Amino acid sequence: MGRSVIIIGAGIAGLSAGCYGQMNNYRTQIFEMGDQPGGVCTSWKRKGYTIDGCIHWLVGSRPGSNFYTIWEQLGVVQGRKMIDHDQFARVEDKDGKAFTVYTDIKRLEQHMLELAPKDKDVISDFIKGINDCAKIDMPIDKAPELYGPMDGIKMMPLLKPLLKWGKLSSRDFANRFKDPFVREAFNVAFFGEVPDFPLFFILMTMVWLSQKVASYPLGGSLEFSRAIEKRYLGLEGEIHYKSPVEKILVKDDKAVGVRLADGTEHYSDIVISAADGHTTIFDMLDGNYINDEIRGYYDKLTLFTPLVHVALGVDRKFDELPHSVTGINYPLDEPVTIGEKERKRLGVYFYNFDPSLAPAGKTVVKVMLDSDYEYWKILRQDLKRYEAEKEQIADKVVSLLDKRFPGLAAKVEMSDVATPITWERFTGNWRASFEGWLPTTKTFSMRMSKTLPGLDNFYMVGQWVEPGGGVPAVAMSGRNVFQIICHKDKRPFGTTTP
Repeated sequence: MGRSVIIIGAGIAGLSAGCYGQMNNYRTQIFEMGDQPGGVCTSWKRKGYTIDGCIHWLVGSRPGSNFYTIWEQLGVVQGRKMIDHDQFARVEDKDGKAFTVYTDIKRLEQHMLELAPKDKDVISDFIKGINDCAKIDMPIDKAPELYGPMDGIKMMPLLKPLLKWGKLSSRDFANRFKDPFVREAFNVAFFGEVPDFPLFFILMTMVWLSQKVASYPLGGSLEFSRAIEKRYLGLEGEIHYKSPVEKILVKDDKAVGVRLADGTEHYSDIVISAADGHTTIFDMLDGNYINDEIRGYYDKLTLFTPLVHVALGVDRKFDELPHSVTGINYPLDEPVTIGEKERKRLGVYFYNFDPSLAPAGKTVVKVMLDSDYEYWKILRQDLKRYEAEKEQIADKVVSLLDKRFPGLAAKVEMSDVATPITWERFTGNWRASFEGWLPTTKTFSMRMSKTLPGLDNFYMVGQWVEPGGGVPAVAMSGRNVFQIICHKDKRPFGTTTP
């Protein structure tokens, strides 16, 4: 076996790194603060219902993209049923009119033309953007950090759509629509309410959904994570659960191991942190290996807004509702304050497409609300008020849903509220950001180093070095880091498929 490697964190990035390390004969072991794999890619049970906390669509879910190769190597797709959705989203107005984002592009184009015939040119531009991006399939033969001049030349045709559509925000594109309803609905459906969100990511999502290579894995996020855990253990890797890392041990500016919260020390030739970036840099390493550029990330870059998850177990099947990636978004009769924010709309997910998440004839229903970390941090200092606020939010959401879906309230058997503090406690994510850095038209193509200045034998993987985050990106991050390590060790990088 090759050199020894300690990996901090058994999320998707850490598990992926562990798998590719074992495939290349490095001796890896993972230290995870929690008691199960997956990190943010998780699910949890309440009263017989399974609440899914992560995957809505999985890029590379079927043959047809390079990501499928990665999922094969990580043992995720073998024998797993994938669910394709007919719709990405449905946005309604007060009169019952609906903008439905069909995953069939021709059907979507026809639907948009019926809603807004005067916006034919804008609709044509949107469809053209999807078709332009359909040509992109990023190569995985080597990490971007190892690209040479010739690689850059080969990538140019793939980068043209990225450069064209990445500099245009979803909001700016939506404002081109003359039809007021379609303009508003496009913003709601496609993250236009998020400042400066690149249209490119929306176009790519529509490409993947239309090609049926961005399906939902039956069983949800924790089962997905457990499949990679099984693969890692099958490769003879080691995972130590309930083993939070407190410090990264350094000698002569080289990472040499870790110290756990219980005081025990473990040594290795290489240390990889797949843990929270802020905690890694400023706590585990005491801010000793940093420069102005890295400090600027944490001082200036925008984070994904933390969320409140309100999950309900409902004694109904909702068979009448189509399978949808992001569910139904509808206007409220009047603005309602939920948590610390006034809400004019509500978005609701119906998990009627995954019967494994609920008892027979029943469904998990979930509402996700953007929220404010500081509000919940302060509130959590008074546990009684904190719990009362969670209960009040659940009651308000049930009441609002009952107006749109009459009879729902009487069928609710379970309610669960997970706040930003819940996510911070269980995942360690800085300020409860579920995907790290929010991509903008200025940062969409930003590359972050997997190393820190002045520190050898140390690497970072995961969402804090992959702007935009997401399950595929962090899995790729774990793969790429061992391509870099193998290159440095002058060893060929290899893979196996179970």
